[in-house]
Amino acid sequence: MTKMDRVDILTLKGTAHTTMNVLLTPELETLVHKKVKTGRYNSASEVVRDALRLFEERDRIRELQIRGLQKKIDEGWSSLERGEGVDGVEFFRGLEQEERKLRRKRKRA
Repeated sequence: MTKMDRVDILTLKGTAHTTMNVLLTPELETLVHKKVKTGRYNSASEVVRDALRLFEERDRIRELQIRGLQKKIDEGWSSLERGEGVDGVEFFRGLEQEERKLRRKRKRA
């Protein structure tokens, strides 16, 4: 089991400050201290708040990506239901033919 160090972190909740105790691995504690030493952050609390904001932003971006993929999947299924699909075997056969043509062109060049 990895040794965990206790770090007291001040977090903002609305307009009131709430103290929260967080256990960090030594590696994460070192990272927090390094970030403060750069001068970009004034305290460990600022580092953690910024990290949590980035975490939320990453989650929002991921959710948008998932929604976009789901939309494409739904559009694909709809096109298949309308009979607009492509036969997979024929599609790959066509890709192989295009690849052979490209190889021949490269050999001639």
